[in-house]
Amino acid sequence: MTSPQQQAPLLEVTGLHVEFGRRRTVAVHDLSFRVDEGQRLGIIGESGSGKSVTALAIMGLLPENAHVTGSVKLRGRELLGLRDRDLSKLRATEMSMVFQEPLTALDPTMRAGRQVAEALRLHQLSQHDTRSRVEQTLASVGLDDPARIADSYPHQLSGGQRQRVLMAMALINTPDLVICDEPTTALDVTVQAKVLRTLDEQLTRTGAASLFISHDLAIVSQMADRVLVMRRGRLVEQGTVGALLHHPQQGYTKGLIATARLDAVAPGERLPVLDDFEAVEPGTDQEPVR
Repeated sequence: MTSPQQQAPLLEVTGLHVEFGRRRTVAVHDLSFRVDEGQRLGIIGESGSGKSVTALAIMGLLPENAHVTGSVKLRGRELLGLRDRDLSKLRATEMSMVFQEPLTALDPTMRAGRQVAEALRLHQLSQHDTRSRVEQTLASVGLDDPARIADSYPHQLSGGQRQRVLMAMALINTPDLVICDEPTTALDVTVQAKVLRTLDEQLTRTGAASLFISHDLAIVSQMADRVLVMRRGRLVEQGTVGALLHHPQQGYTKGLIATARLDAVAPGERLPVLDDFEAVEPGTDQEPVR
């Protein structure tokens, strides 16, 4: 029997390098990591560290001016260079993404239910079965009165409801990999906690692996069991959540932790900032790409 250590990864990223425009501004530099079946991997870093670019590169959603090299494999199949048609099929069935801002991710001219149903187009279900599946999925992500939600336009929904609609779109086909890019940034703390709890429950129910991206270390520690730390497009450090929180090795990681624990600063003390901590490594001070 093959041990877990010998199993091929679900997602394998090797030497991913992303540049933009004629000036070839580097957004991601020689990034490598893997996500195993059912694993929850987090990526943290400040704005401009390359987190979202990495996610979009995996999904094949980068703009035309992006120059991408390296390798991104899903169950051994190379994704870089695939035709849009083939990538669309994979995005509808095997991998999905929960985007950061639902107001821009959702089409304002389409009812929510129709947008969720778009993910089912490859299954060729009847209209009745499609509607039933959509309402069941909306209910599963914690939306009361799913029939009303399905018939509503995005502007008629609250921020938390819109984010749950995005979750329903990402989960309706029970993909093997769900990428979450700052999915609670636009929500207040109370709604954020509810949405994260629902997402955690759904990932547990389906057994899907996840790649959770955030600048918030507390959220990543809640949603992931292993973490990558990125800065200026480079991998700084990686390890289990416990190891990184309690025994960070790199100055930048220590800085992220310190700035996330402002409640521990004594009255009158100066608040810590990342510049107080040592650089990641020599030669990595290029301008960040957002």
